Amino acid sequence: MSSDKASSLASIGRAMRLPLLGAVLLAAAGTTLALAGTSSPARLAQSPEKFLADNEHHKGVQKTPSGLQYKIIKKGKGVQPKINDMVSVEYQGSLTDGTVFDSTARNGGAPVMMPVARVIPGFSEALQLMQQGGEYRFWIPPQLGYGAEGAGGVIPPNAVLIFDVKLVSVVPAPPADAASLPSIQ
Repeated sequence: MSSDKASSLASIGRAMRLPLLGAVLLAAAGTTLALAGTSSPARLAQSPEKFLADNEHHKGVQKTPSGLQYKIIKKGKGVQPKINDMVSVEYQGSLTDGTVFDSTARNGGAPVMMPVARVIPGFSEALQLMQQGGEYRFWIPPQLGYGAEGAGGVIPPNAVLIFDVKLVSVVPAPPADAASLPSIQ
């Protein structure tokens, strides 16, 4: 074999190996990424109805007539909030893929005071199930959360919201007739 012919064959071999090596590396990287993220994409791809139907069969999960699901992590022993009360809570909100979209830990770590009546319907219902000192996990279906609109580019449309909540304290609303009482000055 002449040296020109051998050199041409070597060049062709190198030219074929580079794309082949690139294809092998891309395939390996794709497989690695697919395996590394198996749980998240599968959970994201699952419809809210399917996720909630599967979730309600897990040990300890209960469901209200509205579709709110919850699990008692630690039963409280204090006051149970009513719709017009204020509550102080520690919480973490996440999506079904584990993405945390909000938490008291991210916002300085201190409990947050909020009116029970002025949050999304599922969270309002959830708070009223708890007693002071209790810790619960809630799965809020889209119709009790942000629905088809989602929220602020952070919560996608029709997302199931997962909240881990600790009810720190309850501040009862003043009695309805307290506004009509004269103030003492």
